[in-house]
Amino acid sequence: MLSTLKKVVYKAFGLQVISEIHLPELPQMIEPKNLNDVEITIGDLTLEWAKLVTQNEDIIVKENVVMFQIPSTAIFSIQEGNKIIVSPLAGFSEDAARLYLLGTCMGAILIQRKILPLHGSAIVINGKSYGFVGESGAGKSTLASAFINSGYHLLTDDVIAISLSKDGIPVVTPSYPQQKLWQESLNEFGMEIHQYRPLLERETKYAVPVASHFTAESIPLAGIFELVKTKNEEIEIHPIQGLERFRTLFSHTYRNFMIAPAGLMEWHFTTSASFVNKIELFQLCRPVSRFTAHELSALIVKTIQKGE
Repeated sequence: MLSTLKKVVYKAFGLQVISEIHLPELPQMIEPKNLNDVEITIGDLTLEWAKLVTQNEDIIVKENVVMFQIPSTAIFSIQEGNKIIVSPLAGFSEDAARLYLLGTCMGAILIQRKILPLHGSAIVINGKSYGFVGESGAGKSTLASAFINSGYHLLTDDVIAISLSKDGIPVVTPSYPQQKLWQESLNEFGMEIHQYRPLLERETKYAVPVASHFTAESIPLAGIFELVKTKNEEIEIHPIQGLERFRTLFSHTYRNFMIAPAGLMEWHFTTSASFVNKIELFQLCRPVSRFTAHELSALIVKTIQKGE
């Protein structure tokens, strides 16, 4: 069921977002500016989708336009870096729609605005931001939660938005004060599952508010740790060097399949080249046989202190 309401102004990724769909995950802006960066509206995209889609396609990416359909949920259209249209389908679920609005849709908005999105979480350590990237299930959010439990602050979960300052310094813009954690991670941290809302019905991944451990200011990026699962019993950490640094950034760019059809390969390379040698990059191999988030966080802090 769709709960539309009068347009409310929110803030995420440094952008002012005005939406016809309720987005409880995002902080509302008490004194919004007159000019909105992104507008989310309800519309009918069925005819437009039918004209554009070919057989077996579920997403269309062009310059400044991304459209995709989620069966039994909605058709989404992201345009010009400033507009998202949601076209509900039979079986529409507002919870599911919000996952795509705050995930793929916002990722496309960032790409269209030429803000580099990485797939991962970012934490503030000693006044600098450090990102944890990796494939789905690598343990990015769990590692970030280990840091939060140790008193550190979260900048972003799932999507790391990187832009360049006037001085060419990479900066991470905060997203919103929420994590998404699997039930297994909640159990390991001793967190009561009944206190948190499942992201979807019958889902074992939960929305975890972290307002008291969230940084709302943009923070310079100092390093990125690539999480890789391994069958080895010991944790290993290795510096990422040379051209492998570029591979790491592109491989973990959020929804990187959009980059080429959007005509943004040159932008991605130029942006990556501008800061890839200004930050530390490490590959962190974690055993899958046991829970290692606390060990990993301690090793990361030790590695950062050694570098400083």
